[in-house]
Amino acid sequence: MARQSGAAPEPTAKAPKVKKRRWYHQLWQVFQMTRRQDPAITPILLGTIAVVLLLAVVISLLTGSWLWFVALLPFAVLAPMVVLARRAETAAYTQIEGQPGAAMAALGTIRRGWSFTQEPVAVDPRSQDLVFRGVGRAGIVLVSEGPAGRAARLLEAERKRTARVVNGVPIHLVQMGDGEGQVPLRKLPRTVQKMRPTLTKQEVGEVTKRLTALGAARPPIPKGVDPYRTRPDRKGARGR
Repeated sequence: MARQSGAAPEPTAKAPKVKKRRWYHQLWQVFQMTRRQDPAITPILLGTIAVVLLLAVVISLLTGSWLWFVALLPFAVLAPMVVLARRAETAAYTQIEGQPGAAMAALGTIRRGWSFTQEPVAVDPRSQDLVFRGVGRAGIVLVSEGPAGRAARLLEAERKRTARVVNGVPIHLVQMGDGEGQVPLRKLPRTVQKMRPTLTKQEVGEVTKRLTALGAARPPIPKGVDPYRTRPDRKGARGR
């Protein structure tokens, strides 16, 4: 029998290893983002470290034992990290404030107990006011973006639409904004989390299914279509 010719298959090359992101890489990224929005963060962090070290020295001198200095030394690292986390949160909210979908970005920081639609459930095509919906053990929450007057009308219309399929379920209306009666962006997650639970987990699942069947508030606008310039097809309306 003739031997089959041909070169042996070359061994497959190993995929390059993905370099892991260490915690200090993420910390440095957070610091850079915060510094862009808050240039004073560098002296604030250095001042925090200096205060902690000075306090450790004073306590050690007063007690006559430098064991206090060793014991308090980790706080020279922990304290500035806590300060950075607070300032980074403020910087992040400042960065997205005023942009469409900012409310959803803030609500997305809620890790447990609530599920929110990624897309708005109601949109005003002229003013671009939005309404987002969340479901949790406190019931349903509708969160609006826009001036108080317009947002109130949009919220009420969505509340009526939602109530038709979830009769008896609490529906909370929240206006995100800086106007009277509105909730500032940075306080929005806390406001939703403080709502009192009234539903069981099984009831939450049932409500979610009903709302999923409810669908969108209106047919989606095709891409590339300007909603301000669209006109009805008059011939089609007359049956021609």
